[in-house]
Amino acid sequence: KKMKFLKSTLTILFIALLFCCKNENKTPDNGETDKETEERISSVKVIPISHGTLILETESDVIYVDPTGGAKAFNGQKAPTIVLVTDIHGDHLNLKTLKALNLNEVPLVAPKAVADKIQDSISATINVLNNGESTTINAIEIEAIPMYNLREEALKFHPKGRGNGYVLNMAGERVYISGDTEDIPEMRSLKDIDKAFVCMNLPYTMTVQSAADAVLEFKPETVYPYHYRGSDSISDVNLFKKIVNEGNDSIEVLLLEWY
Repeated sequence: KKMKFLKSTLTILFIALLFCCKNENKTPDNGETDKETEERISSVKVIPISHGTLILETESDVIYVDPTGGAKAFNGQKAPTIVLVTDIHGDHLNLKTLKALNLNEVPLVAPKAVADKIQDSISATINVLNNGESTTINAIEIEAIPMYNLREEALKFHPKGRGNGYVLNMAGERVYISGDTEDIPEMRSLKDIDKAFVCMNLPYTMTVQSAADAVLEFKPETVYPYHYRGSDSISDVNLFKKIVNEGNDSIEVLLLEWY
């Protein structure tokens, strides 16, 4: 009887040990896999507002990019800790929106052409950053990347050196914001980009095909088509996704609601 009891006890312990080992790597209670949980914790939250306006949010920072649409466009959103402006055009620099957001104590980053148009009453902490320069705010490294046109007929829209694209090193990720540009060498030579926001609207920036070709060259982990309404209506972002995925199916193309 003692032997039977001992065998039964050992059997129960062995089964319990197997059960524990199997559950060390189980799916979390929220239904996510371990990889999904890791990505959720480490990733930067993307909030599309409209056209070229977006919010990037981490646990400690909220970055408004080219805020437009007035204060109402940001109802329900967290207040910004940093504001980025890429260029002087009204769909990027909107003085009424900047004033309505009450940015007196918020660092604002912009190229000189933009900073020259912003009154001290809107922001007392303007950081002028021109192409090739970088700065660090709240532990976020911000690099100014050129943005400009290449086609002869479009050179008047965005001359080289006036506006900024940006690469942000934040929350363990590198995030690229193209601003208004064509598929310039500075874009194509980018490295280790986790998230990329790439424009594609004619006649002001570039075609869907040019945007896709550039993305296939610099290979971001994830690309978000944005800023794709132009005078020729809305660019075919589904075609962009098709071209990118046929060229490299490891690049994730995410289509968000911008309009």
